[in-house]
Amino acid sequence: MPVDFFRQTVIRWNDPNPKYVPLLREGGITAVLTSPNESFEKACVAARIQVIHETEVQFVGLGDTAEARSGRAVVFRAGIWPGVHTPDRAVASATSGVWIDQNCYLVQCLRALYPNMPPVLGYLPNKEAGVPPERAVPFHTLELGLAEAWMSGGNFVMALEAWFRAALLKGAAEALAAWRKIGRTAGWLRENAAVFGQPIQSNITVLVENKDDSLEIANLAYRQNVSPALLAAANPPTPDPARCLELVAVGIEPPAADVRRRILANAEAGTTLVVDAPGDQAWWRAAGLTYLREDPDRKYYSLGKGQVVAYKEPVLDPSDLALDMIDYVTQSRRAARVFNCNAAVVMAGAAVLYIINYGRPRDLPVLARIQGSFTKAMLLRPEAPPQAVKVSRRGTSSEVTLPQLECAAAVIFG
Repeated sequence: MPVDFFRQTVIRWNDPNPKYVPLLREGGITAVLTSPNESFEKACVAARIQVIHETEVQFVGLGDTAEARSGRAVVFRAGIWPGVHTPDRAVASATSGVWIDQNCYLVQCLRALYPNMPPVLGYLPNKEAGVPPERAVPFHTLELGLAEAWMSGGNFVMALEAWFRAALLKGAAEALAAWRKIGRTAGWLRENAAVFGQPIQSNITVLVENKDDSLEIANLAYRQNVSPALLAAANPPTPDPARCLELVAVGIEPPAADVRRRILANAEAGTTLVVDAPGDQAWWRAAGLTYLREDPDRKYYSLGKGQVVAYKEPVLDPSDLALDMIDYVTQSRRAARVFNCNAAVVMAGAAVLYIINYGRPRDLPVLARIQGSFTKAMLLRPEAPPQAVKVSRRGTSSEVTLPQLECAAAVIFG
């Protein structure tokens, strides 16, 4: 059977020296991916750290899953190093926000596209992941990578960036402090594993495919805190307009006949269907489609009890599309929202909010809102014991106040 490290805290470790085992334990590591070394392995076993040999794991790209062989654990060679970037002055505008690199969307995409494969990310701090040799990323970003993967329902095989590794092995105070925080967060994630990875609310559902345009639409939807449910385009949802208010089928290939019927059935039942296939590619045209109106970018049609919003041209700006998704359901019906923390990504399950702060810790109160009517809530954070927080009704949503937000938090509602 393949190695199962889905709920392990795993790190690649290319220096199998027994003297580093206490350091690994301090960082909350429960499994190391390394080359064989008898003395190192004995020390790891004594410290209750599982040793996984590199030959037991296969790293695959997003387009190489068909080549994955049974009997070996699969790790996806995909992802971007998480954190925030300063916007490019050449393209930034007065209204632009911080640029967040996050992989919450990617874990959700993998869950949708490959439901039989654990969504374990294995990107490295290299150019492909946005970390060229001239860039030294902050130490805390490794903690972000771990937190976002677990909270989205996956895992991350960690790897130390060269600057962090050198500072850590030298015993630099800042590096050791960051490493101990990783250990604290790792323990918190394992302790609350049952809380994480719950299905995302489906009021905005986005159909995805394994191609760049589609993946980027999902990426920006998460970055703009749309908090959409993601489903494979080949497996659209059963019509349920009470829960799925909006179904986004933008940037996908023309679907097969049976899939097309299932997508259109959502609009006929009362859901808003959003598409961008114009002209001869307009697979969404169907009997009963009635023109309503148009604006410079879209045409609006009725279909059964719902409507179809059709972009006149293929969508080129997924960030604008993400904001449009919110407009179609309105701000009052969006799944999740966060205030006073513009570098946060928030995701809403049925009765739980996941919040990840990619910027600096917030020492001021942070407001977080979830769609649904609740009367109580419990705040979970790595740095503090569970804390009951007051719930305030905001229309059809419920709002809580987090006294502060470091790296990550979860709010369980009831």
